[in-house]
Amino acid sequence: MAYQHKIRVAWGDCDPANIVYTARIPWFALDAINGWWEEKFGGGWYQMEMDHGFGSPFVNMNLDFRAPITPRHRLICEVAPTRLGRTSIDWRVVGRQDGVTCFEGRFTCVFTDARSFTKAPPPDEVKALIEAHLEPSAE
Repeated sequence: MAYQHKIRVAWGDCDPANIVYTARIPWFALDAINGWWEEKFGGGWYQMEMDHGFGSPFVNMNLDFRAPITPRHRLICEVAPTRLGRTSIDWRVVGRQDGVTCFEGRFTCVFTDARSFTKAPPPDEVKALIEAHLEPSAE
């Protein structure tokens, strides 16, 4: 089952049309992925870099917008890894409010060695963690 990350959408997240600024949506999705890491790994990107010596910067983001996001309801972001390569990981994030799909996103990160900032395979324990939560891609 995919991890669910709740976001309180605030009035300040919105534009004059009273819907969320488009630029906030990737922020919500990345916050949700970081939440997955915090829940499953015990720490997010900061802890990966500072305490574990690896990172996972983004190399691709793809978002499809389905419905407006407003402060009326919590935004529930469903997050799951969908592919693990030798040095990369793909994520699926679906944002919903009150049961309505607002956006769907696909994200790709590459694992890096934090000191050299060079591409590297994930640590074995991270690879095992991801494999245990891997969701097959619908594609």
